Amino acid sequence: MRKQDLFRLCLQNLLRKRSRTFLTVLGVVIGGCSIVIMVSLGIGMKEAQDKLLAELGDLTIITVTAPRGGRGKVKLDDALVARLKKLDGAVAVMPRQTLDTESLRLYAGSAKRYVADWVPVTGLDAAGMEAMGFRLEKGERMTKTGDVVVGQYAAYSFRDTLRPAGSDMVDRWSAGWNEETGRMNDPPPAYFDPMKETLTLEAQNGEYKASLTLKPVGLAREDYSKGSETGEGLLMDLKDLKALTEKLHLNKKGASPYQSVLVKASSISRVADLEKRIRALGCATESMESIRAPMEKEARQKQMMLGGLGAISLVVAAIGITNTMVMSISERTKEIGVMKALGCYVRDIRALFLAEAGCIGLMGGLVSCVISFTGGFIANIVALGGPSPETMRLALLGGEGPARVCVTPPWLLVFAVVFSVLIGLGSGYYPAGKAVRIPALEAIKSD
Repeated sequence: MRKQDLFRLCLQNLLRKRSRTFLTVLGVVIGGCSIVIMVSLGIGMKEAQDKLLAELGDLTIITVTAPRGGRGKVKLDDALVARLKKLDGAVAVMPRQTLDTESLRLYAGSAKRYVADWVPVTGLDAAGMEAMGFRLEKGERMTKTGDVVVGQYAAYSFRDTLRPAGSDMVDRWSAGWNEETGRMNDPPPAYFDPMKETLTLEAQNGEYKASLTLKPVGLAREDYSKGSETGEGLLMDLKDLKALTEKLHLNKKGASPYQSVLVKASSISRVADLEKRIRALGCATESMESIRAPMEKEARQKQMMLGGLGAISLVVAAIGITNTMVMSISERTKEIGVMKALGCYVRDIRALFLAEAGCIGLMGGLVSCVISFTGGFIANIVALGGPSPETMRLALLGGEGPARVCVTPPWLLVFAVVFSVLIGLGSGYYPAGKAVRIPALEAIKSD
């Protein structure tokens, strides 16, 4: 039998009982919509979790510290930094030292008008900032002695000495939360632009005092995975900080030269393994992996659960296809006998019934994809605040801003169609086998 004849007979037989075919296809549509929408909701939850974690900072950063309680003989020194750089999966290693002193003040403006009573100050290797993933809102990294990078919101730590107490600082949180964007509104302007001011750092450690003039050359982007100083403090070159700690006599004999070391993994999937190997060296570690891994596991479980619920609907649809085909064979017994009597090959009879079942699955899969994609698109637009060119773009492509409720990737639509066709073929296998086993003479004699 030619393929054209097979296709023509398939359509004729399906259209012969339109109501039954429609209801069977409807069952596949409901099953296909269930699996696509359920999995899309699971992917949407995963996207929301990823955006939430991304706001917390770089997920590939591991903070290495000495064991708590002074256990072990591990020192955070250059020798350890060299060993960390040799670890497989570590793409960047940066030692950090925080200025820890009794008193620290930062001044800005003429006549020291603006004062910050406490600002976190951290020294690091300026040359390695780019490799470690430090980002700047504007400006550049430190290149000369006295250069510093200011935290993104460090200016809000200053009070205006010419204003009365209680109203002498700008509250960066006063702008409130934006429900449409899902994030804080832009804060009100600070009293001054830190990039346009020369800063004076005054520190004291007992009887020792030090004063240092600093020139801001860059404004860091806030990233708490790399330290709070990226948001509210100062970053200076490690050599400058060491010189300052020597003036203040903060260097204790036998102490580690660094308080912590940042290690950047090559990817999120390498963080857990890299942490294990760092701990094997006797160090303590901190990272976002302890938060990310349980959230990812939970999202994966929800995806499997939702996908399983959708698959159950398709199984029910498969039973409906099987029932339809069995009924069709019972009604077309004489037709099958005539086909055999005319010399039609058994494989052609089997192919005809399998084609009918496959067409039911194909039609149901295609319609379910259109309905599911359209429904998810509308749900995203509603969740993003209503129809507009921007929300339509976000609902379709995603991007920065609120997470989508329902994310339907192209592979899921292709999978739904292929799976529906396979369900149809699998459901038609038994009825097709039953059809080819009917004896030709008995089929012709049947009423």
